[in-house]
Amino acid sequence: MNFKITYNSPVILSFSIASVILFFVNNLLGGTLNSILILSPNFNSGNITDYISMFTYTLGHGSIQHLFGNLSLMLIIGPIIEEKYGSSKLIAMMGITSLFTAALQIFFFNSGLLGASGIVFMLIILASFTKTSGNGIPLTFILVLIFYLGNELASAFGNDNISQFAHIAGGLFGSVFGFVLKK
Repeated sequence: MNFKITYNSPVILSFSIASVILFFVNNLLGGTLNSILILSPNFNSGNITDYISMFTYTLGHGSIQHLFGNLSLMLIIGPIIEEKYGSSKLIAMMGITSLFTAALQIFFFNSGLLGASGIVFMLIILASFTKTSGNGIPLTFILVLIFYLGNELASAFGNDNISQFAHIAGGLFGSVFGFVLKK
């Protein structure tokens, strides 16, 4: 038998590797990369770094638990989504989710944002569309909405430094992508 390790999910693996490297490099440098790894609560439209961070905040994580929690789910679900929709569409979905979640965060909240949780929730919702056909609404989609997004709505009023809004936004974008891209 000839076993060979394959780079089976280039978008998910590259994102995960970049997140891990940036986490450790940023910690070694004492947080000097925070300007691109955290979406600032005080967005400055004249600062190019603030525009870049509207995408790159998804690569930043506040702790090793935060990083590994997001990457664990991403590495389980992401390859399935990448196989179904393709790398290009997945990159577009991740970018759109990141950008619009950041824009909504800037307009409606006065707090920073970091982490891939919104993308992870998008992937969770998209996973409920993987074995669907026809025009019906998948029961798995309904149950995922009830359990995951219901939990986020219930937790939204807590003071836990977790952006349930980003999770909800990611789930909503996943829903839109799931219905739009459903074959």
